[in-house]
Amino acid sequence: MSYPSINITFLGTGTSSGVPMIGCECEVCSSPNPKDKRLRSSVMIETASTTVVVDTTPDFRYQMLRLGVKKIDAIIFTHPHKDHIAGLDDVRAFNFFTKKPMDVYANYLTEEALRRDFYYAFSDTKYPGVPEIDIHTITTEPFTIGDLLIEPILVWHLKMPVLGFRFGPFTYITDANMIEEKEMNKIRGSKVMVLNALRKEKHISHYNLEEAVALVKQLGVPEAYFTHISHQLGLHDSIEKELPDGIHLGYDGLTIKL
Repeated sequence: MSYPSINITFLGTGTSSGVPMIGCECEVCSSPNPKDKRLRSSVMIETASTTVVVDTTPDFRYQMLRLGVKKIDAIIFTHPHKDHIAGLDDVRAFNFFTKKPMDVYANYLTEEALRRDFYYAFSDTKYPGVPEIDIHTITTEPFTIGDLLIEPILVWHLKMPVLGFRFGPFTYITDANMIEEKEMNKIRGSKVMVLNALRKEKHISHYNLEEAVALVKQLGVPEAYFTHISHQLGLHDSIEKELPDGIHLGYDGLTIKL
């Protein structure tokens, strides 16, 4: 099956606190290197006719402004943690210009959180100017948005089910520390994958750097980029030099064409 050419943009590559972290004076948080400045993790996927964003972080408004994004067809959510959903209110701007609701795709757990946290957008009596949202409940079954066929991948964030997504040759996974073999088979054959790698030390609910590298090698994906990075991982340029061929640290603004 042919897949449309896609353009992937890293909107943010940081963990929940972002980098620099408030109040921190470590060498990473103090670094002048733009690649050490990380907004919360999100990506944008574009074809010639379709644009989708994965997760609306607390930085969503700024992420859209700094890239000059004028059009989004849909938003897909991985899970309901605040660093992945908190920016949803800012779809109001897209509503204003398109004169239509934003299509949002989420599993039942995330949908429940969105309806709770943004209750005013789902009220029977809405105040003028609140976000207009059409929610589509997804499972692990493939679905389409425009010309994009999207295959959800179930991963585990400790005990929380999180959805990764495969877009043809590209797989995006964040906030995970375990993937069952059945779901790994959905990733195999990807040309490029993105995976979370929080820090060098082990973590209760995220892959660390060593585990992330091992998983990429196990899956046989030829090119990989790490995201959801904390200041504890180290300086971008230093860690990049330690990584095997074909594996890189992602950074905000990075684009990949497939």
